[in-house]
Amino acid sequence: MNPKILWQPSDEFIENSHIFHFLKWLKKEKGYEFTGYNELWEWSVDKYEDFWKILLEYFEIEYSGEYENVVQGSEMPFIKWFEGISLNYAQHVFRNANDEFPAIIFGNEAGDYTEILWDELEKKVASFAGYLKSIGVGKGDRVVAFLPNVPEATIAFLAVNSIGAIWSSTSPDFGVDSVVDRFAQISPKVLIAVDGYTYNGKRYEKTAVVKNIYDNLPSLEKLILLEYIGETDKDEVFEDYVDFHQCLVDNDAELTFTRVPFGHPVWVLYSSGTTGLPKPITHSVGGVLLEHYKYLAFHNDIHIGERFFWYSTTGWMMWNFVQASFLMGATVVLYEGSPAYPDINKLWSFTEKAKINHFGTSAPFIVACMKSGINPKTDYDLSMLRSISSTGAPLPPEGFEWIYKYVKNDVWLASMSGGTDVCTAFVGGNPLWAVREGEIQCRALGAAVYAFDERGNEVYDEVGEMVITKPMPSMPIYFWNDKEFKRYKDSYFTYYPGVWRHGDWIKINSVTKGLIILGRSDATLNRQGIRIGTAEIYRAVDMVNEVKDSLIVNLELEGGRHYMPLFVVMNDGYELNNELVKKIKNTLRREYTPRHVPDEIIEVEDLPYTISGKKMEAPVKKILLGFDISKAINIDSMRNPGSIDFFIEFRKRVDERDI
Repeated sequence: MNPKILWQPSDEFIENSHIFHFLKWLKKEKGYEFTGYNELWEWSVDKYEDFWKILLEYFEIEYSGEYENVVQGSEMPFIKWFEGISLNYAQHVFRNANDEFPAIIFGNEAGDYTEILWDELEKKVASFAGYLKSIGVGKGDRVVAFLPNVPEATIAFLAVNSIGAIWSSTSPDFGVDSVVDRFAQISPKVLIAVDGYTYNGKRYEKTAVVKNIYDNLPSLEKLILLEYIGETDKDEVFEDYVDFHQCLVDNDAELTFTRVPFGHPVWVLYSSGTTGLPKPITHSVGGVLLEHYKYLAFHNDIHIGERFFWYSTTGWMMWNFVQASFLMGATVVLYEGSPAYPDINKLWSFTEKAKINHFGTSAPFIVACMKSGINPKTDYDLSMLRSISSTGAPLPPEGFEWIYKYVKNDVWLASMSGGTDVCTAFVGGNPLWAVREGEIQCRALGAAVYAFDERGNEVYDEVGEMVITKPMPSMPIYFWNDKEFKRYKDSYFTYYPGVWRHGDWIKINSVTKGLIILGRSDATLNRQGIRIGTAEIYRAVDMVNEVKDSLIVNLELEGGRHYMPLFVVMNDGYELNNELVKKIKNTLRREYTPRHVPDEIIEVEDLPYTISGKKMEAPVKKILLGFDISKAINIDSMRNPGSIDFFIEFRKRVDERDI
């Protein structure tokens, strides 16, 4: 009930935090007095209209027009926010422009390192926006990008947003079909693309891919091409294009901002599309603006001039989240390339060089560092590092321990969980509270997160479905072209009427109010009537150093039979033998229960992942249960499509076994 405390905020840390100042402001200006975070959270969800209205004032959001009601409508997903006012996201970015701190720091695996000042960023964004307007791009038009995580992507996004157009992006490691499946749904007017990218020391030429994408998007009117690796004569490939840097030559351009209604689309993000066409998740300008101010201030505690980094690609919502740190006056730190080239110390070395204050990463990266035996604390100067944030998968308790033992003992570790669905986190960091081993600190303000049992009752100290019972402004305004809201409702609202079911198992500690995410509920392991989260299996297997990665599924077969195989990828120099099988099973039994022990452990060369880095448990389960392959999995959604071949073949072996 009370996991071990690994970090406690000092009085100075607390008193300097944005949330502490917000509490003081609420008391002075509004007459609200809360004894602590939990009371503040309860008010923020019980009186959510008051909460979001107050944030509009507290963050001094600039808008025109007037609103009569904070919300229109009474039931999700048909809620509309702050109707009657207009604003612009990029306008709030540039009101932080100054000559004291750089706007952007950029590095890549080749060792390039540059700093971009605010004045330079503003001129480039103004010039690019002017070019877009000159070719007829305006409010509501879609501009799509096929770009790596480079400053040009940020420049393009801010320019697109400044003129009221709608942004959407993918990473250049996406295949042609994956890109077209996404972008074709929103009929873009302009494509901004790169000629190639680098990863793990290799250069990947992409001009032929770009040509194929362009030819398969008939709505496109213009191609803007960024030369990054310069290995192909573009004039031989494309009949007509404009060089990206030619869009930046107008140094006299003035940056202006087109205000759009609060509910106007800001960007379109996409689900992984593992079993069908990716869902085009559309967020509003005002919704994400308010949400990002809230989360980056109160839960990431970003301050003016601090350097904010998150390892990401332009195909993951965390890229959009990184851009939001501009709102707090932070320096955005970008990195392009592999996080482990030439070795897994790379990002810690980059942290030292860039003097990063807030380091964001994924749980799998922390686990990989832990298993590699590195010691960043002794090898690098991390004195500037104030927080480490982790997302993308549940962070096991051993990952928490490793951070404090081998990275920094006085760092604030903020594990968080949210998703593309809302472009933020529902649960995450809290600068007022201690960090406890294995627990996410808190439910985020304004996020009415609960654990529900199958009957829709709140439960504590036991595993339940993660639900959100009150609307949030950064929930999607719709899925593009989903006029009847069918895909939207099917995604979140079919299980509990009027309540958002997110698809994660969650356990809320009734004493600490901390939380544990136990994996996706659509990948549930049901053993003898007991639900097991996949995160528990992975946590135990991660303790076995010989194993590099693992994937677990449970198959419900005829006659009430079950078959739970564990698939493992071995670290270099090891192979799966009887002794290691015994070690894995004993570890699972020791750490959890005999129910956690798989029926069989099978070695594989690779495990299937989505392009955005999610394990594909549910598609593997469908394949092994005999679903039609085309309905079980969308190959174009995969980072490593060849890995699925093993499971297609293994399906035949499932039928032949006496299970």
